[in-house]
Amino acid sequence: MITGACLCGGVRVEVRSPLGPIIYCHCSMCRRTTGTAFATNATVMADAFHIVAGRELVREYESSPGRFRAFCSRCGSPVYGRGDRIPLVRVRLGGLDGDPGARAAAHIQVGSKAPWFDITDARERFEESAPLHYFAPG
Repeated sequence: MITGACLCGGVRVEVRSPLGPIIYCHCSMCRRTTGTAFATNATVMADAFHIVAGRELVREYESSPGRFRAFCSRCGSPVYGRGDRIPLVRVRLGGLDGDPGARAAAHIQVGSKAPWFDITDARERFEESAPLHYFAPG
């Protein structure tokens, strides 16, 4: 099990299965959500992701039709993302406690990455999204 929290500690989560591949997303929405060059996410099946404290603090924003980004309404920390059509949750790794036991597999949406950020590692890169197997939970 992996635990995590938002910045203020009001929202606490548990992930009760292994994470899918860790992905660095460089799309403009992820950059704006995090205030950084990219978001670091991994997927899990929705039934393996649990908010164990602070559910009343979680707010969801529909960033595009059927796709939601959740954050703590007190401190603004991103917590997860989800879609209406598939039973997966995109866990925001910055809020996890300890080592998630996996490492980043790829950069996606590099066609829209911030011009001031240079990718210098050898991880696989995708101009847009990666093939679906990159998002399959562990």
